Amino acid sequence: MTPDRFFSLMLLLASRNAVTTQELASALGVSLRTITRDLNWLRDAGLPVTAQRGRLGGVTMLPGSGLDLTRLTPGERDHLSLTGLDEKQRAELNASVDSRRVLSKIAATQSVRARELLPLTDVVHVDSRPWLQADVPGTTPASLIGAVRRGRRLRIEYDSPRESCPRHLVVDPYGLFAKAGTWYLVADCARVPRMYRLERITTWKEVDQPRRIRENQTLATVAAALVDQWEHTHAIEVSATIDQTQIERAERIFGQRLVRDDRAESATGHKVTIRFLHLEDVRALLPFGSAITVHGPTEARARLSDLATSLAHHYAPSPTS
Repeated sequence: MTPDRFFSLMLLLASRNAVTTQELASALGVSLRTITRDLNWLRDAGLPVTAQRGRLGGVTMLPGSGLDLTRLTPGERDHLSLTGLDEKQRAELNASVDSRRVLSKIAATQSVRARELLPLTDVVHVDSRPWLQADVPGTTPASLIGAVRRGRRLRIEYDSPRESCPRHLVVDPYGLFAKAGTWYLVADCARVPRMYRLERITTWKEVDQPRRIRENQTLATVAAALVDQWEHTHAIEVSATIDQTQIERAERIFGQRLVRDDRAESATGHKVTIRFLHLEDVRALLPFGSAITVHGPTEARARLSDLATSLAHHYAPSPTS
């Protein structure tokens, strides 16, 4: 169970007399199996969670055994939602001190049985940054969080890699989103949702106008829709065979964009389909060399041939004089 889901589940149980597992699953956005596993985890940790069947039944926690929220300030309660971040991300938001204070107060309310267990912070360490990623310049989360929380429009200068020069945009921010070690500003631009990498926001300024976000939309819903769009929207599907030795590496790099055809597996290779947003993105297949064979479409094979030829010419030995 992730820390943020743990606290969300505890808050739900503490705020209601009885709640069904289906209601818990819907509120937390997980499956019934996951909720059942989480409730068993709470019981194993020594928290008196009970479940009663029937029309008036549900999951309950005995009074006085849950989180003692009366010991937390409003600001500290707000920090409960940040416990899913790792220490580096908390520091980037200038939230390290407050988050540690909240966790120490919560730890003080643990049951005797729970105190017999090693603290989670001693046995679990989260680092969501990608491998080998260096610190990059640009706007920091801590510098932007205040403006976002004030609910104002922002005028940003955004240096997009697809544009020859930075663009000046007026956006309506939903908030900050951390994904795979990268921070994004999630905002509407002309009523269209976008994700802007903070490292590419070169300058920004608050506009003296309240943000104008779309009705019934939140940071969570907009970010989820954008991630789903990025993972599933594509302009080209490449059919290929990947050597047995490289299939795990390919799945790690391409994620959900790679779909294996289990019916066409062999001892030496796997038949796959890989979705790309743009034709130019097929250059991501070059590091696999001859370990991947692209069957189609024709334009993908032609582009890979051009890229490989250009690369070969680039590294061809210089003619001797």
